[in-house]
Amino acid sequence: MADTGFKAGLEDVVALTSDLCFIDGKEGRLVYRGYDAVDLAEHATFEEVVFLLWHGSLPDAKTLLAFQQELADNRTLNPSVSGLISWIPKNTPPMDVLRTAVSMAGVYDPDADSMDRAANHRKAVRLVAQIPTMMAAYERSRNGQDVIAPDPDLPLAENFLWMLTGKRPLAQHAKALDTSLILHADHELNASTFSARVTAATLSDIYSAITSAVGTLKGPLHGGANEQVMRMVDDIGTLDNVQSWLDQAFEAKRKIMGFGHRVYKTDDPRAVVLRRISQEMSKSEGNMDVFERLEAIAAYVGDQKHLHANVDFYSGSLYRMMGIPIDMFTPVFAMSRIAGWTAHVLEQYDDNRLIRPRAEYTGPTHLTVKPVDQR
Repeated sequence: MADTGFKAGLEDVVALTSDLCFIDGKEGRLVYRGYDAVDLAEHATFEEVVFLLWHGSLPDAKTLLAFQQELADNRTLNPSVSGLISWIPKNTPPMDVLRTAVSMAGVYDPDADSMDRAANHRKAVRLVAQIPTMMAAYERSRNGQDVIAPDPDLPLAENFLWMLTGKRPLAQHAKALDTSLILHADHELNASTFSARVTAATLSDIYSAITSAVGTLKGPLHGGANEQVMRMVDDIGTLDNVQSWLDQAFEAKRKIMGFGHRVYKTDDPRAVVLRRISQEMSKSEGNMDVFERLEAIAAYVGDQKHLHANVDFYSGSLYRMMGIPIDMFTPVFAMSRIAGWTAHVLEQYDDNRLIRPRAEYTGPTHLTVKPVDQR
């Protein structure tokens, strides 16, 4: 068969052009609309980054205040969506709840029947504003606790921790979550973003596109990696067990989650920032145990397999210190990536072309049908 340029997993295949996000794998840089994500994480807020991704520029103080208010005004769920979250079985995985709640929210969106850009922007606002409310409501509902209404005076990250725990979060925790949300906000054509754009390219609605993205993010090879990192840390148990546990995993050819990346050929810049925050928070908490295990794992995997830790490796340790359960880690990822997903969907609508790749067929081509009694 002639060379078709086939690349397994579409590795390094350029599928479209975009103004949103650039990854420099060799230099280890992540850029949103021209701004280094690490710089944004230090000097901006998540709300500013959402605005940047949607509009192409950072807001001035007056515009930011209006945008923050717009998000705050749209945090409350439709009563039918709240009802769904309250009666859904309490053992339902949170990502299944999120996928279902996002889909149902689309049914009740006041702009459901409109596809113009202003309406799609309003839908994007509601999605960013309401996903934290959805997940906090489910966490409290499944534990038999009263659901806490969103506080319009709190920024998005701080408000989520308030709704989740019922306690005013420490400033360090709120800042750490906000930083994590910024660093996870977009990452070019990752699997979930690509699935969102494929759905949007059919001119399906934005809720359908985001439901596609949530379903894709659920997979452990994408959004679930930080959950698996923390389960690995717990399974290892103590610092003394790190090398023996990893040696057994290498021998069994098990994948060690939180390492390597198809694009980055050096340190993942997001992991560098989250490592520092994890260390600082662990010191503040007076408990370095988890962080020390993570460090030992990173050092040994780096030495034995020459792999760098990625963004999933340290984020789970931060979320645990904030009181976020392990199975909520991926929904928190979605709470961040909704910024990029919606930006990509809006960009897709602005210059749409149906995404329809080809497959390299490897089966037979000239079989003949025999009568059923001769098969």
